[in-house]
Amino acid sequence: MKRILYVRSSLFADASVSNQLADEFLLDLTAKYPHSEVTSLDLAAQPLPHLSAAEFQAWLVPESERTPEQQQLAALSDRLIGQLLAHDTLVLAIPMYNLGIPSTLKAWIDRVARAGKTFRYTAQGPQGLLDGVTAHLLLARGGEYRGTPLDTQTGHLQSVLGLMGITAIESVYAEGLNMGNARRAQGLAEARSAMKTLLSEAA
Repeated sequence: MKRILYVRSSLFADASVSNQLADEFLLDLTAKYPHSEVTSLDLAAQPLPHLSAAEFQAWLVPESERTPEQQQLAALSDRLIGQLLAHDTLVLAIPMYNLGIPSTLKAWIDRVARAGKTFRYTAQGPQGLLDGVTAHLLLARGGEYRGTPLDTQTGHLQSVLGLMGITAIESVYAEGLNMGNARRAQGLAEARSAMKTLLSEAA
């Protein structure tokens, strides 16, 4: 049994390739681990506002000293962090927009990657506070970027997840989706093959 947090970020709902692949992966993952608990978060259907200075400042005030407005501002991040902490498996469906991650996903990251909550600063550098969490990244791209300097997603996500202590990260790529029908079919087949391998090796 796993406790799975499934986060979607595509603008295109069920028509999105990243969502479709992640849905398939999640279906197979829960079949392999019956009775798993799944919490779904669709950041396009229910987008988070961009982080503001007032919200950030509210985090820095001790909870007992916050004004009612600061309590309200801090509650969103607190809720999202609590949600993340309650799960041991993270499934992210990630399209590529202008060589980066969707801004809605960045807004989620900005609230869950929080000093004193999911990581802390030490004399030796940042230390992640999330132990035992595995992340599965399902990435869909119109072009071919994996392993090139234009793939800004992979490094960023590995770094920010690692900052929180999530170092068990597996990535599945569907690339070339806008490079003609043959390349699209190849990209989807490669992604599904990688998903099958990943599931067969999952502990």
